[in-house]
Amino acid sequence: MKTTIATLLTASTILASPAFADILDLEKEDLTLGFIKLTDMAPLAVAYELGYFEDEGLFVTLEAQANWKVLLDGVISGELDGAHMLAGQPLAATIGYGTEAPIITPFSMDLNGNGITVSNDIWAQMKPNVPLMEDGRPQHPISAAALAPVVEDYKDRGEPFNMGMVFPVSTHNYEIRYWLAAGGLEPGYYSPQDISGQIGADVLLSVTPPPQMPATMEAGTIFGYAVGEPWNQQAVFKGIGVPVITDYDMWKNNPEKVFGITKEFAEENPNTTLALTKALIRAAIWLDENDNANREEAVQMLSRPEYVGADAEVIANSMTGFFEFEKGDVRPAPDFNVFFRYNATYPFYSDAIWYLTQMRRWGQIDETKPDQWYFDVAADVYRPDIYLQAARMLVDDGMANEADFPWDSDGFKVATPAADIIDGIPYDGRTPNAYIDSLPIGLKSGQTVTNGRVDG
Repeated sequence: MKTTIATLLTASTILASPAFADILDLEKEDLTLGFIKLTDMAPLAVAYELGYFEDEGLFVTLEAQANWKVLLDGVISGELDGAHMLAGQPLAATIGYGTEAPIITPFSMDLNGNGITVSNDIWAQMKPNVPLMEDGRPQHPISAAALAPVVEDYKDRGEPFNMGMVFPVSTHNYEIRYWLAAGGLEPGYYSPQDISGQIGADVLLSVTPPPQMPATMEAGTIFGYAVGEPWNQQAVFKGIGVPVITDYDMWKNNPEKVFGITKEFAEENPNTTLALTKALIRAAIWLDENDNANREEAVQMLSRPEYVGADAEVIANSMTGFFEFEKGDVRPAPDFNVFFRYNATYPFYSDAIWYLTQMRRWGQIDETKPDQWYFDVAADVYRPDIYLQAARMLVDDGMANEADFPWDSDGFKVATPAADIIDGIPYDGRTPNAYIDSLPIGLKSGQTVTNGRVDG
């Protein structure tokens, strides 16, 4: 894989007014961008409300989408110029899993931000299996091993154990599968003949749009779900469920959403793409600056019906540095939502590769691929070259600090240590096949799923 290195330049650390920044010669000024009603769409709302898009000469319309498939189809068709996307969507589209289309991302939208929630009834059955702290509260993080006896009881009665996730290539699908497998439960496999993802499953996972998660669980159709905020906290506020783990506690500072555009859009509109990326970087900086000092203002923005449309109190419960599990069990979570620090906005190849390893692990990629294939796909989709060009412009214009960007990165994060992941298995994006083979549950090198079983 080619290494992307930006030329280091000296820039003033004095912040200049955007009015004095150079405006790019835009190929397209009027844009429509899509999003799903989740807290992590915040950079789009902030860039719009604070005038960062306008500073770049862009006239943007933001449109909420019904679900992730509608959103993806809108970007591919050109109805949407770009969108808040699941990180797996550009990757899956590029390799032809589902709808085939070359989509890229020049900007990662956030780290963390998700949770897994179970109904009150399931929590009551799990709780005796959960270790307690001295004050009597559950010890976190909670392993899916505490759920395993509950699932076994359902199997003994011949009843399916159903849980929800938001889309087959969503972070939430891969996170709930990771959590279940780390606790010894089989989350099921995909095959070219059976795309349900339920082959050999102990827990049957199905798709539910994020805002519908709480109501679907309350109706008893699913017993729990993996979703982004505010829909875990909504279950707490409604008194219908208990979040049992956040993705931060599953994998510290894991990658989440991206901003996606078609490769064709980026090639035909290079300056517009840079302008979009600049505005989104500024929004991310604002969301995290001064130890999250702007989060209360952001919460008020997001609570509006045109954005997330949940009560401000519910959104604030996770976005302002805390997370509530059982009602009244509020715990500090300063990094539950991260939008800029820790290089959150940089599109790391190693983040893309993790998603691809999970697609292979569960059979969405049906055959073993060489390591180089993972590197090449990551470089096709994740575009740190565009990101760093936009960042350089912001630094040169005095609107961002030189030290806040990984100018000399080769696109790979330092390997995530075992201590930061719930199953104690480290992740290094430079060795995708060795990583896949290190995971106890899931496909290994040479294995395929055929006729409803794992072969090889």
